[in-house]
Amino acid sequence: MTTKTYTETNAVPYYDECDVLVVGSGCAGHSAAIAAARAGCKNIILMERYGYSGGDVTGAYVLMVPKLSWYNQTYVRGIQQEWFDRLKVIPGAVLGPEPEEVGSSDPVLVNLWGSYMGGVTRPNTTGVANNRNNANSINDMDKRVVNAVCYDADELKIEMDAMLLEHKDAIRVLYHCWGTKPIMEDNEIKGVIFESKEGRRAISAKVVIDATGDGDIFRQAGAPFAGLADTRMRSSATSLGWRVGGVNHEAFYEWKKANPQVFEAMRAMITKRTGFMTGLNPESRDGVYWASNFHRNRDCANIKDMTYTEIITRSTIREILDIYKKYCPIGFKDAYLYDIAPQLGCRCSYRLVGEYVMSPKDWAFAAKHDDVIAWHSTVSSVNDGAPVEIPYRAILPQKVDGMLCPGRHISTDDVAIDWVNLIPQCIGTGQAAGIAAAVAVADGTTVRSVDIKKVQDILVRQGVPLPRRGDVDPALTQNCEEHEYGMYTEVSKKMREEMSLDKDFIANFQ
Repeated sequence: MTTKTYTETNAVPYYDECDVLVVGSGCAGHSAAIAAARAGCKNIILMERYGYSGGDVTGAYVLMVPKLSWYNQTYVRGIQQEWFDRLKVIPGAVLGPEPEEVGSSDPVLVNLWGSYMGGVTRPNTTGVANNRNNANSINDMDKRVVNAVCYDADELKIEMDAMLLEHKDAIRVLYHCWGTKPIMEDNEIKGVIFESKEGRRAISAKVVIDATGDGDIFRQAGAPFAGLADTRMRSSATSLGWRVGGVNHEAFYEWKKANPQVFEAMRAMITKRTGFMTGLNPESRDGVYWASNFHRNRDCANIKDMTYTEIITRSTIREILDIYKKYCPIGFKDAYLYDIAPQLGCRCSYRLVGEYVMSPKDWAFAAKHDDVIAWHSTVSSVNDGAPVEIPYRAILPQKVDGMLCPGRHISTDDVAIDWVNLIPQCIGTGQAAGIAAAVAVADGTTVRSVDIKKVQDILVRQGVPLPRRGDVDPALTQNCEEHEYGMYTEVSKKMREEMSLDKDFIANFQ
């Protein structure tokens, strides 16, 4: 069958020019623009297809940032921490443990934060982890408070705009503009064509940061990329968030603890009736819950899958809410549909195959990288959530010059993507990309040959802890060494023994 085509011949006028062009203002792109401005760049354009920043975190109602800590130390800081510091002064905008509570086994604190998603270490029934003396599994250890933070999407939208306005002398924001095509000269990107209500226009740039999350620009620029994650992983599922108001949080939490079998049976009933899994979780505002759902084996860059996710999710909301009201009236008697997310929840579609491809071996072997740009605790059971180093090369594309690719499409294999496409890693890699772009422009180099030591110095000055540095709190490294970088897990042991990647074995522990 021959595919019918249409050949374009029209000229595209230039709209503007800049030093650094960031395509996509999700948490990666927004952080890249802010970090570049703070690193001294004065000619930045931030382009976003919606009318607000944040992407999944504001528009798709991913309303909890997970696993910022490991044991009693918080590793994810920088712009991520700035979000929470700014939101704390706004009533109801953010909710999370105090620094001194992180890692605590105090039963009162464990009970308090255990009522929030990701608030305490999860019971582990797979026997994944044992300490070096094989005395205790995670299941036998005391639960610990985790630095996991809930927030309100609308308040964060306002605050992200405020951060941009503070740098209005350096950042020009173009909302409602969709970057669609790279402008290439041989293997170097020179700008991007975008669509808007004003028509098709072009922007030239010295450095382009593809923060679209789906590789919309690097895929067309000729950079190698890969498709969906392993279908057994979280990333190979789409979602459409929605929120419920009027929930009695305390009553519902106590009911769940007292009736775990009934609760699980109710969740199973919802999955059977709707065909997909849905969970309701509290956000920062009292009485408001957000729904996270999983449409398995769906691609958030596929038109049919995206349309299916939107329509099918909305068609089941009333039924799900009715089930909660029927089987848990103590918590949901007065509950009502609060709102539905304005955009699709995207986990993974296309991934960069960059100069370095992260894999579970990075977790199992506690890999150390000279070009580390982020040092994050993650959700991986391979190393019990211990910090992992993300190298600059994981956001640097092969074959294309002048481009960086931070965010949920960074360079990993189809298993490891599950652990580094979450909010903290998007912000962390975005912050690093913005600084690298600013340094390359200032020094007259390329992002491929940028002085990575200078980038790392600025990252630390911007509040990002990195390993093996005298100007970073030594307690972070001490914590890792004391707990063996999480390499006490059975998964990590097996991988080190076999020096191989057993995907079936790893997937069984997710």
